[in-house]
Parts: sequence; C-alpha cells; structure tokens
Amino acid sequence: MTRYLPTPVATAAAALALLIPSAKAETNFGQVAMHVAYMLQNHHYSKQDFDDKVSGEMLHNYLNMLDFKHIFFTEQDVAGFKDKYQTTLDDHVLMRNISPAIEIYDIYKERVKERVDFLKKALENNKFTFDSNRTIQIKRDKAPWPKDKAEQDKLWLDIIEDNLLAERLADEVRERDEKKKAEKAAAKKSDSADAKTEPKEKSAVAGKVVPEAPSADGQKIAAKTEIKKDEKDLTPKERVLKDYERLLESIDENDSKDVVNFFLSSLATAYDPHTEYMSTDESDNFKIHMQHKLVGIGALLGQKDDGAEIQGIVVGGPADKQGELKLNDRIIAVAQGDEEFVDVKYLKLQKIVDMIRGEKDTTVRIKIVPADDPSGNKIIAIVRDEVPLKEKLANAELLVTPPDLGKTLKVGWINLSNFYADMENGTVSTSVDVERLLRRLMKEKIDGLVLDLRDNGGGSLDEAIKLTGLFVPAGPVVQAKDWRGSISWRDCENEKPVYDGPMIVLTNKASASASEILAAALQDYRRALIVGDKSSFGKGTVQTILPVERYMPFFSDKKGAGDLKVTIQKFYRIAGGSTQLKGVEADIPLPSIRDVLDIGESSAENPLPYDTIPPRKYPLFRKDPFPIDEINARVKSRIAANPEFQYIVDESKRLKEKIDRNTVTLNLQEREKERLDTEARRDKQNEEREKRTKAVAERIKDDGFKTYHLTLDNVDKPELVPESSFTKEMNSGMRTASKDDDSGNDESKFPYGVEPVKLETIHILRDLLELDHKPTTAAKSEDKTQVGAKPQAQ
Repeated sequence: MTRYLPTPVATAAAALALLIPSAKAETNFGQVAMHVAYMLQNHHYSKQDFDDKVSGEMLHNYLNMLDFKHIFFTEQDVAGFKDKYQTTLDDHVLMRNISPAIEIYDIYKERVKERVDFLKKALENNKFTFDSNRTIQIKRDKAPWPKDKAEQDKLWLDIIEDNLLAERLADEVRERDEKKKAEKAAAKKSDSADAKTEPKEKSAVAGKVVPEAPSADGQKIAAKTEIKKDEKDLTPKERVLKDYERLLESIDENDSKDVVNFFLSSLATAYDPHTEYMSTDESDNFKIHMQHKLVGIGALLGQKDDGAEIQGIVVGGPADKQGELKLNDRIIAVAQGDEEFVDVKYLKLQKIVDMIRGEKDTTVRIKIVPADDPSGNKIIAIVRDEVPLKEKLANAELLVTPPDLGKTLKVGWINLSNFYADMENGTVSTSVDVERLLRRLMKEKIDGLVLDLRDNGGGSLDEAIKLTGLFVPAGPVVQAKDWRGSISWRDCENEKPVYDGPMIVLTNKASASASEILAAALQDYRRALIVGDKSSFGKGTVQTILPVERYMPFFSDKKGAGDLKVTIQKFYRIAGGSTQLKGVEADIPLPSIRDVLDIGESSAENPLPYDTIPPRKYPLFRKDPFPIDEINARVKSRIAANPEFQYIVDESKRLKEKIDRNTVTLNLQEREKERLDTEARRDKQNEEREKRTKAVAERIKDDGFKTYHLTLDNVDKPELVPESSFTKEMNSGMRTASKDDDSGNDESKFPYGVEPVKLETIHILRDLLELDHKPTTAAKSEDKTQVGAKPQAQ
C-alpha cells in the first residue's frame, strides 16, 4: 500500500549511520533492505528479479509517494534522480546501500522548505483577487512536474489562491451551519417550553473533521473536534500558513526508520499493489486489526493541540478499572514504570502510541492535564493488560418489517467489517462469532438472511472458507494458482450448512479479497443473491506475511526489521473465473456513487492481470437459477420511483463530470455559485426527505420497523435488545465523549428509519420469497447437480 506521508529528517550523516555498525547494536537497515529485495525475488508470485525495470518502478513509486501531487519537485529534479537511479537502485539495495533514499529525502525536504518560504512571501506581498478565469487541476498525480522554478512559482500562486479561496468558502459554510444550528436549537427550546420541559442545549459551534488517527491502543477514529476559539478566529491566510507549518513539523518528526519504511514500501509496491513492507509499528497494528485485541491501557487517543487527548475509554479495560483517567484529559508526558518522564508534546500520535503500549502486567505512568482543571497536572499509573476491541467484531440485527410494507417478515441482518482471526493462538474467530449470531437469529425464526459485507476489505482466508461452510455443505470454496502454475483448492468441511434459508450478500466497491472469495463462492453455488454496487473491489491475490528477521544473520540486531507481506498466489472462483480486476458482479445492482469513483484494483498501479483456470466440479445448492430478471425488473421500477436513488444517480453524474473535468475555478463568484447551487440542491433533498419521512411516520404511527440488536455480549441472553435501549457503548464497548451529533442514528432521517440501500435489500428479499416458488433448501445428495462450467468472468 502506497503511503502518502511527510518526509523524515535525513542527512548524509544519517545515511552513513545506517550503513556503518555502531558500538551500540542497532538494526542495520541497509541489511534489512537487501534481504527484503531477495525475499521479493524468491517469494513473489511473479518471480520477477530485482532488475533495472523494477529499479525504475521503485524510483517512480518513491517520488510519487513523497510528492504525489507533483508540486515540490521540478522536472529538473526528477531528471537528475532518473539519471542517477533509474537503473541503479537495484544495485545499491543489493549492496546494502540505502543512501539514495536519504539523498532524495534531503532534496525533498529542501524543496518543501523552499515552497513554504515562497508561500510566506506570497501571502505577505501578493494580492489575491479571486476574480480571474484561471483554473487549477484537482488531481495532479498524473500531471507532469513543473519544468523549472519559474513554472513552479506560477503553479504555486494558483495553489495558494485555491487554498485561500477554500478557506473563505469554509468560513461561509461554518457561519451557515452555526446559524442553522442556532435556529434549530431555538425551535427546540420553544417547543420544549410549550411542553413545559427543559430542552437539552446543543453547542452551536461548528466542528471541523480531523483525519483518522490511531489511538494509543492501535484503534483508529474519525474524530470530530471543535475548533479552538483562537484557531477559528484566524484569517484564511493564517490558517493556510499554519497548515504548511504543520507539514514541516511532521517532516521533522520522522526518523531514519521512517525513511527505510517509505523506501522499501516503494520497492514492494513495484511488484504489485498488495505486496507491502511493514515496519514494526505497522506489523503490530496489523495484528491488532486481525485479532481485535491488544495489550495497553484501554483508551482511545486523538491528536489535540500539542499533545494527545483521551477521546474514549474501553469499558472494563485497565484505565476504566483504575478509575482516574477521564474523557478529554490531555496526555503531556509518558514514563515506563519508575523511569523518567518523556515529554510527548509535538510528537506524532504513533510515537505516543508506542510509548503507551507494552507488555502485559507492566506499568506505564502518564502525566495529564485534567479536562476539569486545565491549569493543573496529574500523574496516573496504569498496569497494562489485554484489551478487547469490540467495535469491529461481527454483530447482527433482527428486523421485523411493518405491515405497511406487506406481509410481516423477520429479517436477520449480519454486519461483518472484516474477516478477523487470531492466527497465533486461535482465540478469536470470525466464523465462530458469526455462527453464534446466526443460530440466535434462526432461533427467532427469521424468514431470510442478509450478510452485509459492505466496506469489508478482507482478512483471513481460512475464516472466509469456514464462513462459507455455514451456508453450503462440504465442497470446494476457492481455487489458487502459484508461480509454478500449480492449482490447488480449499474445501469447506461442514457436512451440512448451519443455515439453508433464503439469503442475500450485500457488497460494494470496497468489499475486497476474503469478502470476494465468500461472495463468489455463494454466487457460484447458487446459494445467495449478490446485491449492491455493480462490482466489488477486484482483489484476486493471496498474501502471506514473512518476518524479515528470519532471513537476517543470526547475530545481527533484528528488532526493527519489520515484515514483508508478499503476494504468493492468485485465487480463482470454483467456476474457473477470477475476481482479479473484475471483482464479483452483483446479480442485482443498485445505484451507487462509488461506481464512478477511481477505486478498486483496476485503478491501482502494477496490478496482476486477469486470467482463468479450469472449473472444479461442485454441487449446486439449487437446481433452478434465481429469478434474477424478474427481481431486477421490480428493482428498476422501485428505483425509478424512489427519490433517494434518483439523488444518487444525479449526484453520480455530476461527480463523474467533475472527475473527468479535473479542474476547479479560481474565481470566487463562480465557486460561490457552485457552492450555493450544491447547498440549495441538498437543502431541497433534505426538505423532500423530511416530508416523506413525516408522511410515512403519520401513516404507520407506532407500527414501524422493530429492530433488535445482537452483539457477542448479548447474543445468548434470553431477551432481545430493542433499538430504543441500544447504545453506542453496547456496540463499541467504549465510553466516548458526547458530541453534538450523537443524538439519534444516521438512519432516522429516512422513511421508516432505514437507509435506502438497506430498505431496498429488504424489498429484494421479499421479491425472492414471493418469486421463488420452490424453497431454497439444501437438496439431498442424490439430487445435487454436479457442475463443471466453462470459466466465467463474474
């Protein structure tokens, strides 16, 4: 995976330090680089030598990783790099020499400083009028680098003007949002006064969305933080300057280990998009992602000012049990046991993460600024322990449809965000968790099941195979081909399925890898209808993780060696086709804005090609095909009459035109008109939606959807948890600071309180039940149809 990250501080002296052993044992990253190169040659599916061709790809990846918008380097810089390294990076790396990485980083750092200096002078001396007819490219990753400094200066004046214009428009949006919130709060207060009740007041301060950030325990959050008063009151010029100063701060925080990480990541992705070098930090985070547990204090952190803020506390975790750490406390220093405190001000969040993590039963001391006493400091000692991360574990809903939609149906809905597994100890398993949820749903006598794999990027191949076995009897699930051309296959081993009733698998463009293996198998078996975006991601490759330290000399320091996630096989459907590049095509496609976005395997660099292999014989779950044509006819009719899907169709057309145009005007009046047109269109949509939602609510009264939530904590309890009693804390296992937008759920604004794709999927399940005269049940073995179809591109 290409990382678009800031540059580390790097000097020629630092380069030498990486090459020459010191008295103190440290990881020799030149040696690490050499071994990673040999590992790629020997283990990658392509068996591609690390030659001049790969050297050129590596340099291309490296330059684009640093300067992905092509605004810091010039053509002269790039030509110089190519002259020196286009065909020689392979020679340098195989000789344990990574000084080219440092050299290029040095120049990059200089170029960034030059551009920030230029920006400061331009903000001070230039008058930006926003009244020209000029435009600027939105995406510049395919654009040529500026020819020279003169052309670069001209480009940067446009960039600065665009940044300033964006800040001015953002101010207008904030003012508009604050006004709307104030009006809404006043209306609520008036309504509450009429009812003689006290309203809950909400802040009218607009929030700024901050980037996803890893917590101290390795989770990620998409945090919304209020803009500090002093920052909010900054002028557009001051905010633009501050953004670039933050970039320079980020550059200064990176070290030699980061240089190697970026450099070797560029080498790995030269082989294919999913081959990846992982630093020790990234390896730790990957394991946490797969195991859904970690050893830490059980607190969610986000970047805040000059430190890290406590934005969540895991219920029952070490910090919760210790009791002193509170939400919104700010960490300013960390100490291991009785050692001295280390100031964490201005450190990257990942470095604070590393300091707070540690071995089980060890003590970490943190110095905080309490949220309720900003003028004071407090020291808290917490003993680290294992912390379960529940938010991304499998969960389910039981949806009981209202009479308004026809015959009442009980729909089981399983949400699965990834195929997790504890590959070391086997204590965490997706298939085990899903089976528990599934059996409870079956106990409630569901009429049909939806397995929601939207945004599920994959995970454990073994878990995908086991999960398939919950829905089909023993048989092949997936085929694989290695570099020799040898074909193997994997079977699910359940004698009979746990659930054999009507079933839909819901996917989108972000459903990838293991999700595609499961969806493709259930489609080939005629076991489930695939509903969603036109196709899934299109990742048809298998990776394994190889610790680099295994390949290094016995007596060398290996603690910083990291891991190589390398593609070793391509996987294929049991029908012989592949999901590589093409993904799994939906039987019942629904309008989606993702269909016009530049995402998926086909948009990545260096993807492996699509091909097919002979099919396997496998038993069809049902003899007759699904009534796909009839269902699609019904779906098209409903979509044409559903304004929500028409909004998606219209927005997709607009977005496609914008993507194809790839430019934005620098004229303030034109940009304001575009913004006002967009706001008016969305306000109109919201008003129309609100009217439809109100009309439905008046019609059905209290007889709407009945929704019950199942988690791994409550799945075995006798009573179901209704929507009205279910909290975010129950779902995530984490107590978080309340936000303005925490009231209600995202679906409450839609008719029936159900988002459009979910509601349409329930309609499709009803179509299937009505049109499918023969029950979808597992046939007796003598009735199974053996299939050996030609390879299909599905």
